[in-house]
Amino acid sequence: MLKKILTGTLLLLVVAVRLTAQTPVQNRADLEKERASIQKEIEDVKRSLEETHKNKRETLGQLNLLQRRLKLRESAIRNINAQIDVIQGDMNSSWRDITKLRSELDTLRIQYAQSIVFAYKNRSNYDFLNFIFSSTSFNDAIRRIQYLKSYRAYREERAENIRRTQDMLKAKIDGLKLTRVEKDEALKKQDKERSLLEVEKKEKDAVVNQLQSQEKELRKEMAAKQKQDLRLGGAITAAIKRARDLAIKEAAKKTADAKAAERAAASTAKTTRPAASEEPVAPATLNTVKAYNKTVFTSDEDLHLSGNFEKHKHELPWPVSGTVSMAFGPHEYIKGIKHNNQGVTIDCSAGTSVKAVFDGEVQSIFSVGDVQAVMIRHGKYFTTYSNLSTVSVTKGQQVKTSQIIGRVGDEAQLEFILSDEKSKVYDPELWLRR
Repeated sequence: MLKKILTGTLLLLVVAVRLTAQTPVQNRADLEKERASIQKEIEDVKRSLEETHKNKRETLGQLNLLQRRLKLRESAIRNINAQIDVIQGDMNSSWRDITKLRSELDTLRIQYAQSIVFAYKNRSNYDFLNFIFSSTSFNDAIRRIQYLKSYRAYREERAENIRRTQDMLKAKIDGLKLTRVEKDEALKKQDKERSLLEVEKKEKDAVVNQLQSQEKELRKEMAAKQKQDLRLGGAITAAIKRARDLAIKEAAKKTADAKAAERAAASTAKTTRPAASEEPVAPATLNTVKAYNKTVFTSDEDLHLSGNFEKHKHELPWPVSGTVSMAFGPHEYIKGIKHNNQGVTIDCSAGTSVKAVFDGEVQSIFSVGDVQAVMIRHGKYFTTYSNLSTVSVTKGQQVKTSQIIGRVGDEAQLEFILSDEKSKVYDPELWLRR
């Protein structure tokens, strides 16, 4: 019975040790994957900054890239801090396991020593023979022989338990040493990232000072962008309204046709009710369709497409390969110069192929100043790709995910906007693949 208890205790301890060791490993793997992703983004920003340095003139785009790099660097430091916390937690858990194993080992050694002392005191063959031959019956003698065999096996099992516990303890101590090395390496990475952060802060401050000396030019540049964005926003709103109006008309016609078919069927089937007693049925109107539909895009195909678009949030492919130079929403680049970006501005090479981020239908193609824009409808969602020099799709065309729809113009920037049927805009970076 005691042997079973000891064996069970060791098995539970082994399982606990393994579970404790495996959980943080997975967490560290996730954190390392996240760190690699952050470093990749930092490298992308670095390449974009190298391109802006060729212009030998500080711009708001360059400042935004520097600010973005600072945020990424801070994210990298937070990531390392999280890794250090996980490693420290693993070390604490290892220490608890080591303490527990040492306590168990001490207990096993004491019990084994007691059994050895007992065996030594009763080592005479005469004592064992006397123990057997003093049995009251043959069956009692058999039981005593079995007891002696069990006792010998029990002692051997105890010795084996001690060896296993020693091996587990050694493995845990070795693992703790490796974990300490990991922590030291993480701390070195943390120091390096903090040093880089300080250098990059100084670089950003230098650019800010230079830009402040060019405030007049920057205000003019920002005013031009805001004007362009207003044109683009107006064109998007108008295109969405046309799409809504068309969907409402089609829904109204479908409802009216269905009511007419019902009246015709009722009239044909009528046998006894007088014509005067039939209640008139009001035809469907645009207002009734608007009142009873949360979304005007209610066809099975549109509902399915909208649902699939939502399911792929955080997984949509980027329309171009580049770096976000102006993020979504309001930002103050330097004191007094602000802008509320309705989408994301992505820096890339002129002539870069622009790809659809999801299946849909080309809703509209329009010009915004000297550049072109393509709007694609994905059920009740719309994506707009502006600053195109050429367009390779036509209005009403069905497109697939990653299909090329045009090329970026000489400005080497793509304006990408995500909105819904109510012209509400969303942060595209929350929908695109990280």
